[in-house]
Amino acid sequence: MANLIYSPIASLDGYVEDSQGKFGWAAPDAEVHAFVNELERTVGTYLYGRRMYETMSAWETIDDDRPFMRDYAELWRAAEKVVYSRSLKSPSSTRTRIERDFDAGSVRELKEAAQDDISVGGAELAGQAIEFRLVDEYHVILVPVLVGGGKRAFPDGVRLDLELLDERRFAGGAAYLRYRQR
Repeated sequence: MANLIYSPIASLDGYVEDSQGKFGWAAPDAEVHAFVNELERTVGTYLYGRRMYETMSAWETIDDDRPFMRDYAELWRAAEKVVYSRSLKSPSSTRTRIERDFDAGSVRELKEAAQDDISVGGAELAGQAIEFRLVDEYHVILVPVLVGGGKRAFPDGVRLDLELLDERRFAGGAAYLRYRQR
């Protein structure tokens, strides 16, 4: 059975977007990006909400000479993508299907059948997966910035006990924390 992994890049105060909807402060430097690429090698399927998918679909055509960028683009293009959206008519990337509603039972079945890990992207969709206790691991990159408000990385009202599995500090001040649900 595959793990369902949530991997937010968040401010130290727990936001993935600031109060203006911006997240440029979260752009990983080369060291962090290369590290994330290694984590993503186990992912065979990405689950996205519409907004996250629209952001990530740039990887379908990105042309960047930096090795860590080319590497991630290849990983992203090779993976299956499931987009949960009631408004998106058709996908803008290959290996992508649209589901109209998030169904916890279907995600459980996907986890049971998958050979490779599954990543859930976007705080709102991840919040639903967290509420249904579907997320197995949290790979959190904390960025050394306080943004004071915006879109929270984790849903309110959910209590989970987690076990720390790994940690790493980066030269630019970011920190990686890997947790498993107990």
